[in-house]
Amino acid sequence: MSADVVATRRQLHGIAESFLAGPQYRATGTIRLAVRPDGFTATTLAISVHGDTLVWPDGSLPLAGRVRDLAAATGLDVGPPPATVYHSVAALQPDTVLDIDAGAADAIYRSLYAGGFAIKAVLPEAHPVLWPEHLDVAATVEEVNYGVSAGDDFHELPYAYVGPWDFATAPRTGALWNAPFGAVWPLDLTVDVDALATDIADFFRRGINAVDGGVATRHG
Repeated sequence: MSADVVATRRQLHGIAESFLAGPQYRATGTIRLAVRPDGFTATTLAISVHGDTLVWPDGSLPLAGRVRDLAAATGLDVGPPPATVYHSVAALQPDTVLDIDAGAADAIYRSLYAGGFAIKAVLPEAHPVLWPEHLDVAATVEEVNYGVSAGDDFHELPYAYVGPWDFATAPRTGALWNAPFGAVWPLDLTVDVDALATDIADFFRRGINAVDGGVATRHG
């Protein structure tokens, strides 16, 4: 399962960048995406991923086969946002063959959707955004990032995180702070979305308390 999640995450990351965020940015000037229970969606264009299917205003197709063929069928301005916005690490090559594992994709979607739900539960004034450069759903409150990542080079599988902006210059102590950028909480991909959301919300609350001095202390 882990290998399937990593392989599927890498493909979904590229799809989010090249088929949603890139076309959306070139059309409307924003890269912001949003989570769905079964995938993710652009916020200013009618392009979305539902399970293993890409949907756009004029049609839909399975996320399978060569990227160049899918791009040609959609007629979208496919490609990641320009490097002036951010440097892409997940750009899809035209001859890349997509092969989305449905179970792995569901685990990723469930994690991201639970993360968005937990953000709203714990930080009701915040607005969770799915950021394509990292494929994470996140919000920032008082210079602290709260989010759920689909996985990356630091931790290959989905995880929740709390990242104070000043962590590098003012690190905290305590068991919670277990990452170079703050705190991470590996997610249990076997549980349902409600259980995930509850666990993530509890982690965020611990992070809030720690940032505010309830659990950990600052240095520097």
